[in-house]
Amino acid sequence: MLNSKKTNILLAAAGAAVLMASSPVLAQAPAEPTPAAAPAEAPTAMAPAADAANPATVGESVGGAHHGSGITPISMFMEATIIVKVVMIGLLLASILSWTLLLIKLFEFGALNRKTDNFLENFRGARTIADMRAVATQEEYDGNPLADMAAAATDEIEMSRQAGLSVTGDHLDNAMGRATAAVAAVQSGLAKRLSGGQQFLASVGSTGPFVGLFGTVYGIMNSFIGIAESNTTNLAVVAPGIAEALLATGIGLFAAIPAVVFYNYFNTRIAAYGTRADGFAAELLNGISRQLDKGA
Repeated sequence: MLNSKKTNILLAAAGAAVLMASSPVLAQAPAEPTPAAAPAEAPTAMAPAADAANPATVGESVGGAHHGSGITPISMFMEATIIVKVVMIGLLLASILSWTLLLIKLFEFGALNRKTDNFLENFRGARTIADMRAVATQEEYDGNPLADMAAAATDEIEMSRQAGLSVTGDHLDNAMGRATAAVAAVQSGLAKRLSGGQQFLASVGSTGPFVGLFGTVYGIMNSFIGIAESNTTNLAVVAPGIAEALLATGIGLFAAIPAVVFYNYFNTRIAAYGTRADGFAAELLNGISRQLDKGA
């Protein structure tokens, strides 16, 4: 009897366990959250912090409007301080004047060489001192250095004759000395006539970079003052001011480099014409001396 009761109790307990295991509510017990699933929103919460630590992201947020509009030389000029603007404008004007001077002197040297070629062709066809003087004093050669040299030498011989001085025989050396002095007087002003504007080109070429550097130093100084006042070293904040300052140096080099090139080029042209003038002076004096020996 007692054994049958124990058996019934065990059977009842086993049945209850089976019922509990098969029950939907009891079978789906809440599982403990895993460590990886717990901070589900952690990346979203940490994103602003990561963006704040990233200078590129901050730069885009701080300088987004400036970047969107684009940084151009014109915008940098408009944002520059008044002193930097004055430096830039002065250098741009110097550059414009340099290019204008280049065009003027190119046309000047071109016309000078053409007129000189025509004069030499006609001069070498002269047979007497009077013919030389007639060619040299023609209106079309007015202002030509070689024509002025020939006119000065032949005028001196003619004035000596009008003064009753002998220009031949024993007095030939005296006459040739006066003619040589007249030619030298014209030659002494030749370099000055041809070197017009060279001083300006030399000044722009030598001082342009330093003037631009002054604007850059002043602009960068203002940029550092802005850094100190804003308490930030973010590149997106300070870069526009530094770029504006560096633009002044760029304009200085833009003005100086062509000026130096033009200066050296025209110095070469002036030296070449001076050599040509020296050769003509010797040719002119030899021709006058030959005509005087012939008694012309």
